[in-house]
Amino acid sequence: MITVGTWNLENLFRPGSGAAPGSDAAYDAKTDGAEVITELAPDVLAVQEVGEPEALADLMDRLDGAWHTELAAPDGRGIRVGVPARLVLDGAEQVVTFPDKLDPVQVDDDGTTMSAMGRPALRVRIKTEDTTLDVISCHLKSKLLSFPDGFSPRDEDQRARYAVYALHRRAAEAAAIRAYATALLANNGQQGSSKAPPSRAGPKPSARWP
Repeated sequence: MITVGTWNLENLFRPGSGAAPGSDAAYDAKTDGAEVITELAPDVLAVQEVGEPEALADLMDRLDGAWHTELAAPDGRGIRVGVPARLVLDGAEQVVTFPDKLDPVQVDDDGTTMSAMGRPALRVRIKTEDTTLDVISCHLKSKLLSFPDGFSPRDEDQRARYAVYALHRRAAEAAAIRAYATALLANNGQQGSSKAPPSRAGPKPSARWP
């Protein structure tokens, strides 16, 4: 049985760089999150908003045992996704481009378009004697809106337009992950269904893979 967890580390930068915590004490509080990882005891952990690789290493150093880590390339803000695991990782690949048949999406009033994810996702593969598991760590476009002048719009019409841009980008990124997962599954599970999915409770911090 493989236990998988996920955690958004919220701008895990070392003090003095990027969007780092304002003090050493605040940074220590972030890396103290190792206690949460220890409590959940995942075999594989998908993480988001990693700053420098060294910052993630600081967090991993607080954990017991040997951990293996893969990181994706950073975005324009210098943050990235990654996957630390207590199991040996058997290959990794970034997920970047939008799927075929999906046109580039507009992202601002100037008509700028994107045909790739703003933050590369990362797929890692774990092989054990019993199973092969692919885990994808991704960080889709935030629902937080940003505008040319910052986080405040000039007027409500601009707010509405940029909400559409953000939604389209987020949806396109989700489609990219879906297409990549479909390829991993060798196109299994492609049959459509008119049945509504069963209702589910809120998200859980970890899941177990048989």
